[in-house]
Amino acid sequence: MNYLKEDPRFSSIGVGCMRISDMSVQEAETFIQTALDHGLTFFDHADIYGAGKSEEVFGQVLKQNPGLRDQMLLQSKCGIDHGMFNFSKAHILESVEGILERLHTDHLDSLLLHRPDALLEIEEIESAFEQLRNQGKVLHFGVSNMNSFQMDLMQSGLSMPLECNQMQLSLGHTVLLDHWFNVNMDIPASQNRDAGTIEYLRKHHMVLQAWSPLQVSYFKGVFLDDPEWKPLNDQLAQLANQYHVEKDTIAYAWILRLPLDTQVITGTTKPERLVNAAKAMQIQLTRREWYDLYKAAGHELP
Repeated sequence: MNYLKEDPRFSSIGVGCMRISDMSVQEAETFIQTALDHGLTFFDHADIYGAGKSEEVFGQVLKQNPGLRDQMLLQSKCGIDHGMFNFSKAHILESVEGILERLHTDHLDSLLLHRPDALLEIEEIESAFEQLRNQGKVLHFGVSNMNSFQMDLMQSGLSMPLECNQMQLSLGHTVLLDHWFNVNMDIPASQNRDAGTIEYLRKHHMVLQAWSPLQVSYFKGVFLDDPEWKPLNDQLAQLANQYHVEKDTIAYAWILRLPLDTQVITGTTKPERLVNAAKAMQIQLTRREWYDLYKAAGHELP
């Protein structure tokens, strides 16, 4: 089981807070309240976002409006440490204390280890997680940007389940999926670059948290309204008109259509975009619509 199965308060659209560091507290309050008003209860942070400023701004909103904390679920990430990765017990515990202080809360609903650490000691992670859980400071644990072998290795020494993995996925970045369709073919798309991450998540009933859901790749920006992605935008527009929503709503719904427990983590700072994202939770694309979007994005099927 995972938190999406156990707790209906977790929304399948998560509000990514990476870019809120430059917001005023009033702007952040509007942003947060808009999300909550439209059923978006899950907020995703990391201790490195804005060098901690994103959590500080968010925390000031909670400090001024303490009743909001009971209406939301908070996740943060740790493990990136001044140009290296650090999954030591001391760093995890110190990071969580800093996160809780900045967010003005006494617990996180979820904590992720942020990208893989080649020097990880599973016993230290287990000890840190056990302490945080026993103290009530973290309720659920997961990872980000890890493949099936890395998750399996970590889980082998942990007494609590890893419940999620945050990975990049969008119509413009389908690395997690392409090898599904091109098994035993001598083409680039047949390469299993992530060691079967989605297969592992499905088998172990873990949540896929999809980050950068509108982005082409790590550096290339979004595909919405980009003329280089005209066939995809045309297909998104057609379906948006059919479902009476905006194009970004359809792009989010495409991810949520996957047959595993999935959350989309938004990257927007615009409240109106959060409203669009929330509508995706009510849309179930057909199989034909899903595949038509995949192909419109330039991905070929054998």
